[in-house]
Amino acid sequence: MTVRKILVAPDKRLKIRSNEIELVNDEIRTLLDDMLDTMYSDDGIGLAAIQIGVPKRAIVIDIHEPEETQRPLKIINPEILWLSNERRICEEGCLSFPNYFAEIERATEITISYINETGETTELDANGTLAVCLQHEIDHLNGRLFVDHLTLVKRNIIMRKLAKAKRSSKGTP
Repeated sequence: MTVRKILVAPDKRLKIRSNEIELVNDEIRTLLDDMLDTMYSDDGIGLAAIQIGVPKRAIVIDIHEPEETQRPLKIINPEILWLSNERRICEEGCLSFPNYFAEIERATEITISYINETGETTELDANGTLAVCLQHEIDHLNGRLFVDHLTLVKRNIIMRKLAKAKRSSKGTP
């Protein structure tokens, strides 16, 4: 397994809509394993393939508590089948927006269809943190970032700070 570099906003690749995965094979399983290693190395709970520069419809999630055993979910070609009308506001962060958090409104429950790493199609009903994380990561696959849910003013403040930090790290004024 390999820890890969996570793209950081405002990298334009994060806005790309990811492509369907046609065949679940060893290459895709390795990608999923690398994504998990990358996510765990940054203490994340979710990661989309596009966040490591791979525009494929794959996500990994693990919302286990620190004292619990890891419970990774490997999800290929997820499709939202149902969103509850009930909404909740949660503070979200993103590995592509290090140290930035914002309150985002999401459906409290969700049902998705997806392909697992063995190539089987299955459905998953989720609520709570898992529902929020699924919506966040599926947004990534569609080229939508969590800051896109914010007002234009809030989004622009975060994006300007990230662009400035990126320039500073490269030594550009």
